[in-house]
Amino acid sequence: MALALLGFGPLLILIALIAGASLLTPNFLKLGNISNIMAQTSVIAIVAIGQHLVILTRGIDLSVGANLALATVVGGLVFRVTDSTVLVMGAMLLSAVTVGAFNGIGYVYGRLPHAFIITLATLSICRGLALQFSVNHTTMRGMPDGIVALGSSEILGLPGSFFVVLGVAVLVLVMTKGMVWGRWIYAVGGKPESAVQMGIPVRPVLVSTYVLAGLCAGIGAIVLSARTQASSPLYGNLLELDTIAAVIIGGASFLGGRGHLGHALIGAVMIGVLRNALNLMNVNVFFQMIAIGAIILLAVEADVLRGHLEARTRALQATGAR
Repeated sequence: MALALLGFGPLLILIALIAGASLLTPNFLKLGNISNIMAQTSVIAIVAIGQHLVILTRGIDLSVGANLALATVVGGLVFRVTDSTVLVMGAMLLSAVTVGAFNGIGYVYGRLPHAFIITLATLSICRGLALQFSVNHTTMRGMPDGIVALGSSEILGLPGSFFVVLGVAVLVLVMTKGMVWGRWIYAVGGKPESAVQMGIPVRPVLVSTYVLAGLCAGIGAIVLSARTQASSPLYGNLLELDTIAAVIIGGASFLGGRGHLGHALIGAVMIGVLRNALNLMNVNVFFQMIAIGAIILLAVEADVLRGHLEARTRALQATGAR
C-alpha cells in the first residue's frame, strides 16, 4: 500500500497544490488563468520530456536552456533572411539537435566519466554563441507568421502550445512503451553491465537520448519564440534546473531505470501551478525559488523511501517464498 501511494505521490501533490491555490486565490481556477498556466508550462514540459529520457539512462543534460536560447537566435537570424516558417523552424531544430548529438557523441565516445562534464561545457559554449550571434547581443524581434500563429492560437479554449506538448508526449510515450528502443533505455539505465551482456547497443542508445533531448529543446525554442514573437540569447535561463526538478519531482531516479513520462509532465505542471499561485498571492520570486527547492528535497526523500520499501518488500517476499 505504501509503494502504491508513493507511485501516485506526484499526482496527489499536484491535486493538493491545486486545491490549496484555489482556496487561497479565487482567481486561480478561472479559465483564463488555467490557460495561462498551460502556456507558461509548455516549454518546461516539452524540454522536461527530453531531460526525462536522459535521466532514465543515469545521465543529465545541463545544456538544454542554453541550447534553447541558441536555437531561437539561429531562428531569428534566418528570419532576417527569409520569412519562411518552415526554414526558420528547421533551423531551430537543426541547431538544437546538433548540440544534442555533440553532447551524446562527446560523452559516449569520448569516454567521459559522466555527462555532467560535457553538458556543463556546452551550456557555456551555447550561451556564448547565442550572445555572440545575436544582433547587438540582445533580443531580436519578429518571427514568421506561422510561428506567431502557434503562439496566439487557441483550440477549445486551450493554447496551441498545449497541443504541441500533447503531441510530443504521445510520440515519446509510443517510443518508450511500444518500441524495443524504449525497453533498451530502461535496461541501460537500470543495469548497464547487464545491458552490455544482453547485447543491447548501449552506446547508440545513450547517444539517441541526448539527440532527443536536443530535439525537445528545439521544439521548446519554437514554442517560446511563438509566444514572445522574438528570439533572445537570454532565453532558457535556469531552464535546465526547472526540467531536472520536474523529472525528479515526478518520481524519476538519478540512479536511472526508473521514471514515467506522465509523472515528469505532472512535475512540470506542478512547478507551473506553484509559481502561478505564488504570483497571484504577490509572493516574491526569491521565496518561489525556496519553495521549489523544498519540493525537490521532498521528492528526493520520497525516492529514497521508495527504494527502502521496495528492498523491504523483496526481503519479505523472499522470506515468504522459503
